Amino acid sequence: MIREFGQVRLEVRVADITTLCVDAIVNAANNSLLGGGGVDGAIHRAAGPELYDECLALRGCATGDAKITKAYQLPARHVIHAVGPVWHGGDYGEDEALGACYRRAIALCGEHGLSSLAFSAISTGVYGFPPERAARIAVGTTINALGSAPSLRHVVFCCFSDEVASYHERALQLARSR
Repeated sequence: MIREFGQVRLEVRVADITTLCVDAIVNAANNSLLGGGGVDGAIHRAAGPELYDECLALRGCATGDAKITKAYQLPARHVIHAVGPVWHGGDYGEDEALGACYRRAIALCGEHGLSSLAFSAISTGVYGFPPERAARIAVGTTINALGSAPSLRHVVFCCFSDEVASYHERALQLARSR
């Protein structure tokens, strides 16, 4: 599914984020930024050991924040490492922290003049964030933050399953109807 919001094309796609040729992919990172399981581990493996070395020099990242690195052996130019919240039932600021990840990633695109970006479904794997709720936050926050990155023209919500993609598609439909 593809939707236009002003000058920006928003797309939902089921794919392996490590294969996408965009200016930046967003890694669902942990606080250390040194790799882990799921998409984080896949990105680190595909990028090669130089990514680990650059992340080590960054000295970690707070939950709700993001940092940018080169992408090394990935087809993307950069990796934006966003540290999403662990789900603890929704009463511990999880929604706000997740939204902050999306805002910060888009702000980094603006700061670096990037025109294309692919998000993974931040916090929906081992961190346990409910994927339907996460999709609403991802899409809504992204649309609201687009003004902070005037260079951005294409955003992909790269989903790991058809089910997660359907949540993003529904969120896009609802956003478009407002």
